[in-house]
Amino acid sequence: MATQHHEEHSFFGDVLKYFENAAKHLNYPQGLLDQIKYCNSVYRMRFPVRVGDSLEVIEAYRVEHSHHRMPTKGGIRYAMSVTQDEVMALAALMTYKCAIVDVPFGGAKGGVKIDPKNYTLDQLERITRRYTTELIKKNFIGPGIDVPAPDYGTGEREMSWIMDTYTTFFPGQIDGMGCVTGKPVTQGGISGRREATGLGVYFGVREACSFADDMERLGMSVGLKGKSVVVQGLGNVGYHAAKYFHEGGAKVIALAEFEGAIYNADGLNYEEVFQHRKKTGSILHFPGATNLANSSDALELACDILIPAALENQIHEGNASRIKAKIIGEAANGPVTAEAEEILNAKGIMVIPDIYLNAGGVTVSYFEWLKNLSHVRFGRLGKRFDENLNNNIIDAVEEMTGRSLSEQRRQLIGRGADEVDFVYSGLEETMIEAYRQIREVKKEIPSIPDYRTAAFVVAIRKIARSYESLGVFP
Repeated sequence: MATQHHEEHSFFGDVLKYFENAAKHLNYPQGLLDQIKYCNSVYRMRFPVRVGDSLEVIEAYRVEHSHHRMPTKGGIRYAMSVTQDEVMALAALMTYKCAIVDVPFGGAKGGVKIDPKNYTLDQLERITRRYTTELIKKNFIGPGIDVPAPDYGTGEREMSWIMDTYTTFFPGQIDGMGCVTGKPVTQGGISGRREATGLGVYFGVREACSFADDMERLGMSVGLKGKSVVVQGLGNVGYHAAKYFHEGGAKVIALAEFEGAIYNADGLNYEEVFQHRKKTGSILHFPGATNLANSSDALELACDILIPAALENQIHEGNASRIKAKIIGEAANGPVTAEAEEILNAKGIMVIPDIYLNAGGVTVSYFEWLKNLSHVRFGRLGKRFDENLNNNIIDAVEEMTGRSLSEQRRQLIGRGADEVDFVYSGLEETMIEAYRQIREVKKEIPSIPDYRTAAFVVAIRKIARSYESLGVFP
């Protein structure tokens, strides 16, 4: 039943619907709205790759949704579910996402229609390098043109292959490393990129839970302490979201993966579950937890916060009425369908939308790109200076007061910021500031029904301003 639902569904259609819902609250000429709404460039390719004794023709895509800011930016996913519709939708979401968090990129997305589990390491490398070559041929990659990143089914390894292929074609291009982000730190990547999306989800939900009047409406207390959380998906994003919620004082009561879900009302230790899955190949039969028959059952558990961190269309017309969470934080792209959202809104459930909440990845990708263009690690120039200055201040205070700080306190106050400190701090600032802008717009225009529409309004306004300042539209 669910797969049938998935096939009938146009993800890009959903994004257009969200866009139109937001555009109704704004007064822009239709031509400008059309320019923002539709994809500027869609590149569909097929290329042969030798797999074993035979040739296999691989289908792949790269979509650049908006050139109002350059370069364009967006992940590459390897999955059998890749379609042109999906890649167009994800590229459009990237445009709005970058605008919301003030990252100066247009949106793009890539997809290769393969199941990475069916290929050897050597074959995956060949597919990745060939895909990169196809992008180079048509000028769909470059530090000032289009900058890919990891997404579902890809990671640091694939990004380093992409960078190596690109720099082979363009030897001596001084900013060549900036052609792709999400690279290993040893290959020009940045500390903190791996956990960025999950940490951003945590910062965003924490900020949403900090407003007393909003929490009162939901019948909840302010803050995350003691809140029950359900996380669907224990990949990179879900794992880190669970980690930070746990460390922030919330209680992760259920975890779901495609093989099933586990539940414990007293809370689960995300790390122990992760290790159990590594060992046994499944999260099921975790000591002290109850198995749930279907992964989707976890979505319907009573909880304060539900974090879908798997694939799109997980909450749809068929199950939306059974959702009991008070807040849904969209860590994945498009986990709630447009039809489902209407049902959730009617039930008074707060949905924190993907185009804001999972922007941590692209925010830190932006920091990585800046690092590649500046050719210097964040913190390298100032860390020791700050450390010496702080320690001098501590010495002066100790001298004046005649009291000395403990070694632990001294280290905490005295240390200078490292690259990862700058990354976390920049990400936290970005997520807090963007949430406040969305909330302000929702208050400013009372007819806006939900946070997704408010987020789209924020994005459309910023993109429209870009076009207006270019002189394209009066």
